[in-house]
Amino acid sequence: MATLPMDIINDVFLRLPATTLVRCRALSKPCFSLIDSPDFATSHLKRTLETEQHLMILLQSDRLLRTVRVDSPDKLSDVESPLPTGGFTEVFGSVNGLIGLTNSPVDLSIFNPSTRKIHRLPIEPIDFPQHSITREYVFYGLGHDSASDDYKVVRMVQCKRKDGDGGYPFEIKVFSLKSNRWKRIHLRSEVQILVTNSYYNLTYRSGNGVLAGNSFHWILPRSEGYIESNTIIRFDLASEALGVLSFPEVLYYEDYMDIAVLDGCLCLMCYGDFSRVDVWILREYGGKWSKFITVVPTSETVVSLEFVRPMIYSKDRRKILFEINNGKLFWFDLASKSFEALGVKGYDEGRPWNVEIVVSSLVLGCKGDPRRAPEKRMMQKGNKRSDDFLSKGFKLKL
Repeated sequence: MATLPMDIINDVFLRLPATTLVRCRALSKPCFSLIDSPDFATSHLKRTLETEQHLMILLQSDRLLRTVRVDSPDKLSDVESPLPTGGFTEVFGSVNGLIGLTNSPVDLSIFNPSTRKIHRLPIEPIDFPQHSITREYVFYGLGHDSASDDYKVVRMVQCKRKDGDGGYPFEIKVFSLKSNRWKRIHLRSEVQILVTNSYYNLTYRSGNGVLAGNSFHWILPRSEGYIESNTIIRFDLASEALGVLSFPEVLYYEDYMDIAVLDGCLCLMCYGDFSRVDVWILREYGGKWSKFITVVPTSETVVSLEFVRPMIYSKDRRKILFEINNGKLFWFDLASKSFEALGVKGYDEGRPWNVEIVVSSLVLGCKGDPRRAPEKRMMQKGNKRSDDFLSKGFKLKL
């Protein structure tokens, strides 16, 4: 390994998934230093996002976490939960290889399932009595603020009991990974009126924010006597301000809507008595919405559409991977409008799953230092992996 130029090693390493790079840290001190350097992690993430390689599907149910490669769904891998046992672990969001995990509104973490590195967020109390809070009215978001190059977690909580003014108290707090601190966000008066006068349930799902245009988004559904029309709430990660995003007036009074992101573009799903779903798309943030596709059930594969979410395009962009009805995964052919199930070996479709797309990255760094292992064990592992690396690694196309 010492005779190989580091620029060649760097080029090869950039093409490998993070799970492999974690093991390659034991090859030598130079390899360890390269893989653990922030500049390499940034370059590796940039190439992974540009080439759309090493994409994984994360499946979460109760305390069970599993991953499977999009291009090889026959290899399902278990991920040991990094949080203490005894609670229900929820995944909220995915960005640049990181996922958000929570056991409770004050027990939150940022976790990299590829490297197994976790960052436990400092405990931040909720400013309401515990009996005034339910899990259904705590909403999260995990995102990367491109303006400050910082990873942030947003936690929004609405009290279920009215205050003296007849509204429902509401708070927003934001965590910054750079500062490792929380801070409270003060709302503009017009937004304060909108959220505090409504006892509501944001969508999608349990209230996880959908990230697009450097902002989180939630649907605030219309409610007779409270909210006249559907509203899209947005939280700007750069300005850390809550506001409203415009969308077509024809959708203001839809009975059921949901929100998602596809290839960085915000999408709205409008359900017509669950027999069809119209998908609208905002191709340029701040631009105009357009009707994208209509999805209808088929008797052979998809028989109902209680929940529909577009996730990613296929590499040839002729298909879209949809999550349908509690974690069931289907490729949707844009030309034939037909569905094809994504066959994941060992996947229990009878169990309800939460699904996220995760890229394989080194963000947050790697867990542990293999150089601290006993010298003999270190030499054995290093020799074996070096042999494997030399015999197999260079079969990659450079």
